[in-house]
Parts: sequence; structure tokens; C-alpha cells
Amino acid sequence: MPSQEDKLSRLSPRDRQVLREIHEGLSDPKRIAERLGIKEVSVISSAEGLAEMGLVSLDKRVEEVYTLTEEGARYAEIGLPERRLLEIAGAEGVFLSEIKDPALKVGIGWLKKKGWANVEAGKITPKKDAPPGKDEEILAALSFQGETSGSALDEDALKVLKSRRLVESRAQKSWSFGATNEGVSVLKTKVGTSLKDSYDIQVGVSLEDSYDIISHINQITPDMIKSGVWQGKYVDYKGARYEVRPYDVALPAERVYPGKVHPYQRLLTRMREIMLEMGFTEIKGEIVQSSFWNFDALFQPQDHPAREMQDTFYLDTRANIPDYASVKEMHERGGDVGSTGWGGVWDPEVARREVLRTHTTSVTIKYLADHPKPPVKAFSIDRVYRREAIDPTHTPEFEQLEGVIMDEDLSFANLLGVLKEFYGKMGFDEVRFRPGYFPYTEPSVEPEVYIEGLGWVELGGAGVFRREVTAPFGIDHPVLAWGLGVGRLAMLRLGLKDLRLLYQSDVGWLRETPLSARM
Repeated sequence: MPSQEDKLSRLSPRDRQVLREIHEGLSDPKRIAERLGIKEVSVISSAEGLAEMGLVSLDKRVEEVYTLTEEGARYAEIGLPERRLLEIAGAEGVFLSEIKDPALKVGIGWLKKKGWANVEAGKITPKKDAPPGKDEEILAALSFQGETSGSALDEDALKVLKSRRLVESRAQKSWSFGATNEGVSVLKTKVGTSLKDSYDIQVGVSLEDSYDIISHINQITPDMIKSGVWQGKYVDYKGARYEVRPYDVALPAERVYPGKVHPYQRLLTRMREIMLEMGFTEIKGEIVQSSFWNFDALFQPQDHPAREMQDTFYLDTRANIPDYASVKEMHERGGDVGSTGWGGVWDPEVARREVLRTHTTSVTIKYLADHPKPPVKAFSIDRVYRREAIDPTHTPEFEQLEGVIMDEDLSFANLLGVLKEFYGKMGFDEVRFRPGYFPYTEPSVEPEVYIEGLGWVELGGAGVFRREVTAPFGIDHPVLAWGLGVGRLAMLRLGLKDLRLLYQSDVGWLRETPLSARM
């Protein structure tokens, strides 16, 4: 354990000054900073270092302080809407039709909630005297004294005022210091007489001058290194003798949180880079899609469960759709590709209904319809929307990555090779494929990757587009396609158990998530 002399030798002139002021009864860093003529942050830094050595006790608190918003300041001056309504109503009351100011109408509900008046038959009738409430007292106090600690104000009234956006708060840190017995003992170690003498510093001497008085040297200069005088506890330099202040590399430094790209955005960027490296072209599309492109063009029957309201956000609008004769024929009778179709009658009015896209495949099939000739190698990373209950693994909107390749003589084996390459670039060394089913691909697979501690985890779906999907748009070559829910991948990569963190502004999580060049 360091001796008192060792601890004293580590103290800079500033540390000694701060310790002296604390011992003499100053506990507020702002007052200490004013007394010494230095910055408050410098006082706090010194005090934290002194606390690490056990020389100072440190009490750090974080509390909410409140101020009036612009609207709150106005109401503090002219009165809350319900108070002004009560004054207008007087003893006889007032009819609602006589109140023309929209700002006053806000107070009608508050009159009833506070029990100040009855509102019946279109008339406000005061009940009784209404003494100033806690909320009004807080408005008056904040108007008079400005920023105030929440601990000094009524908690329930503050909640009401905050919900009405009449007050706003911020977190404020405060420090309080006190010298420990060991701190006092260290001060007396320098010279065994008085505490004042132990510093060799007088009040009123500048911090810069105090370095010369104490004869401490805090920085080794190039001249000292060249001459070799820097070694040892004392340095003879330019006719004076200095004591070298040790530098403790084990002391904790203040944490720095630099600006950085959001972890989820970094992951999306990395996925985009991989697709571009593999020769794909990025495509974009509209969030609002017709049911034709979102469902019908993908050979989903018009009575498919995925179209139900519990899965899809429907809009009250209708879209124009392209010539649908070939799609109608494919749905009803299977066209000329050897399919039986779905039978029944395909209704173009159902296809015109607009939805928030439930997958990016609606963008992909539209792109393929506009580019029916090979080669096509495209991808999209975009947001999709489904009526999901919000929980740790589901949200109603999320990102999806989708890729398609269309060319001559492509095979199912080519699809597996591309997927393995993609997941390998994402950092997954072990990839396998399990047979799966999807409405618009055949054959279909579900890629799985091996995660240490979790085992095999499914990460998307893939397959070859069915001829019922491609034939109506004049596409005569195989189309390989796959999709990936990016959120699940992000949870694995970032070690999350709650998907919602990706979309919340949790500053603590954002600060603690390490920055990596490649995710």
C-alpha cells in the first residue's frame, strides 16, 4: 500500500490546492474553482483523483432539474386555461358557444378533472372556490426562481405539468467533497508544523507561480532527456533542483464517448458493401404498393391468409395496375406452364387495393417485370411492414435484405453457392441448408448458420421463382431469390435479447456498444 509520502509525491500543485480548499471547508467544485481561478472541470478531475487515493470523500449525485417551457412561461404570466375559464364564467357560468379562443377550450377538460366546475347542457357552471393548485404553485415558483431541483417540487404536479408540456427537465450532476482523515494526515506530512506551511503556497499566488514555489516538475523536456538529468527522484536543471512528480498509469481516466455510426446502421452498411462486392445492383421501391405487386404478381391466391387484416396494413386507396390478363389467366387456369392455377375468379379490384409492403419482393418482381432479359443481379435492403404484436423479437416494421439473380442456365446449386458465399462474408463459417416451403419459390430452402452457444439458427429463406411467377412477365430464364430478416441477424451480431433496442435511443447502450470496422 502506498505510504503517505508516496501519495504526497503523486500530487500535482493543483491537487494540493484543491485538497487544501476541501480541507478548509469548501465542498462545492464551483466555489473551489472560483477561489483558485481555474475551471470547474479541473477541480472535479483533481477531486476524483484524490478520492481514488482515499484522500477525499466524494458524493456524486444526479438529479432532475425543471424549467418552464415557452408555453409554461406564458401560462405562469396569464394563468392556466382552466383558471381563465373560471374567471370568465364568474358565479353565473358561461355557455361553451361563447368561448371563441381555441387556447381556452383546452381548459374545459381540466375544469372537470380538477372538480372546479360542471359542464352540462353546453354550459360551464363553477362549483366552488378554487384555490391555487400545486401545478399553479410550481409554475409561479419556476417563473420566479428559474431552474429548480425536482426534489423541491411536488412530484405528482410535476408529472401533470410535464404531460401538458408546460415544464421540461434535464439531468444535472452535482458533487460534494470532504477531506478524509488520511487526506489531512498527508497534508501534514510535508512539513510537521502547520497545515498552511505544508503547501509552500499562499492564497493569491497563481497556479502557474505555485509550480515554481513547490519546485515540482511535471513534464520532462527534450533538453532534460538529452542531458540525462531527467533520471531519478530529483532533477538539477538550469541551476535549480526539482522534485519529479511520478505519473501513475494505473489511475482511471475519464471515459470518452466519441461520435459513431449507430451499430444497426453499421450492420446495414456492411451488408450493402458485401452485396456490391458480389456484383449486385441495389434497387429501391415505394413503401406503398398495390396488392397486385405485393401478392398477385407473386402467385399468391386472393384468399391467401397472408392477405388478412391481421398480417397486412391496408390503405383506403386504390392503385392503377398494369395489363393483368396474363396474371389473371395464371391464377385462374395456370397459363401454359403446366400449372392448374388456383381456380375461381381473379378479381382486379382486389389487386388494386394498396398496402404497406409486407416484403421487398414486391419491389423485386416489379424490377424483374421491367427487366425480363438476362442478366439481372439485384438486391434491396429496405423496411417492410406487418401487423405484428410488439415484443422482444417482433416489431410491426423491420428491415429485410433480398437478392435475385436471373441468367441463362442457372441452377439450384448456384443459389446455394451464392448464399454460402454471402453468409461467409458476414462472418459465419458454418452454413447448412434445410428444405423449406415458400409460396412463390420451388424448390425452397432455409439457410442456417452455426452460432456458438446457440447451435443452428435459421437466417432467412431462399429458392427458385416458380414459373407461375415469372412466365406472366415474359421471363424465360431461372430466377434465384432469397430474403433475410436483418433484425434477427443484428440481434446475433450485437448480442441483443430485445429487438426494440435497435430502434430506441438508449444512449447507454449506444455508448457501450463497441465500434468495429467490419461487422
